[in-house]
Amino acid sequence: MPAPVLHSEVARVLGEEIVGGVLPAGHVLSLAGIEERFSRSRTVVREAVRVLESLGLVVPKRRVGVTVQPSSAWSVLSPQVIAWRLASDAREEQLRSLTQLRRAVEPAAARAAALRVAAAGFDPDRIDALLAAAARLHELGLRGEGTGEEYIEADVAFHGLLLRASGNEMFAALESTIAEVLRGRARLGRNPEWPTRRALDLHLELARAIEEGLAEEAEAAARAIAGDVLREIGGE
Repeated sequence: MPAPVLHSEVARVLGEEIVGGVLPAGHVLSLAGIEERFSRSRTVVREAVRVLESLGLVVPKRRVGVTVQPSSAWSVLSPQVIAWRLASDAREEQLRSLTQLRRAVEPAAARAAALRVAAAGFDPDRIDALLAAAARLHELGLRGEGTGEEYIEADVAFHGLLLRASGNEMFAALESTIAEVLRGRARLGRNPEWPTRRALDLHLELARAIEEGLAEEAEAAARAIAGDVLREIGGE
């Protein structure tokens, strides 16, 4: 088995334990202890620790060991950290906080995208792609395929296009984060097989409002989409 697979597995297990609270902040691990636990070489263990360190989960120090860091130090927007948190016992809290992030960001992105259209500063191809993604979601949802891979990826594509359409590089940088939220929600079985007609229609309304340069309508539709999801998971 190649070393990248070996170290990624060690990093995954330790990462999930850290973000899930099994290994609390301040806990100290030794390289020798990790080697023994996973039956891996020192080289593999060091690579795994480097991954965790790059994400702010641990700090290794000579003659001290590998110290687990508090959540305030974590790269919480990293798709990897999000995936680990969604796989841990902290999954519900993580899903709520990420959906709250969506509710804060996506309405602003939708408004910005519509304003760009109104100012003729938007690529028509992106409008077509956004409309196509919304139409595909609508079609698949009405067929009861809300838990299928095609529906999930259409949803990911739609929200990625929305963030990029804003023209704001900070919003666009959240694309992989939001994608992990949407895929993670599906992995947790929180996607309904039959999405509500309201949810499907709101995606179409959002895309059409952006196409027509209607900032208020686009913002309202995006807020309604994220707000409905937040209510579904008990986030408000």
